[in-house]
Amino acid sequence: MSVLSEAAVESRAQGWRALAVLHARIEGEIERALQAAHGLSVSEYSVLDALARQDDWRMRMQQLADAVALSQSATTRLVARLEADGLLSRRLCATDRRGIYTEATATGRERLVAARPTHDAALRSALAAAEAVPELTPLVRALAEPAAGQD
Repeated sequence: MSVLSEAAVESRAQGWRALAVLHARIEGEIERALQAAHGLSVSEYSVLDALARQDDWRMRMQQLADAVALSQSATTRLVARLEADGLLSRRLCATDRRGIYTEATATGRERLVAARPTHDAALRSALAAAEAVPELTPLVRALAEPAAGQD
């Protein structure tokens, strides 16, 4: 295992702090926009978006928790709230009675479709504002670059 110099350790810590600041700025702007226009939190939007990426708009609870980077208990509470709002439903897995699937309802799908332009505009706005901050500029530019192999 290599030992990092003090300068390398500080550089890594500065990078992490910049990433945390960028994340907080982006999430805050998206949160405000989604709440104002659609009554959705970033987490609620993320759940609907994760389900939209599935062919059948459903996922097992554990997969969903992993997809939205929440604990199992936080995901369960979030899904219960979205279910109460009529945006999701839960079903037992036909082949494994221990498994529970979460599925977007028609209302949930409609809400996501309506919210997506708001989300995307807030993301663009937050990134543009962050790019003006010298400490964040390299991170914002890295996000704008296509991933290797994707043109």
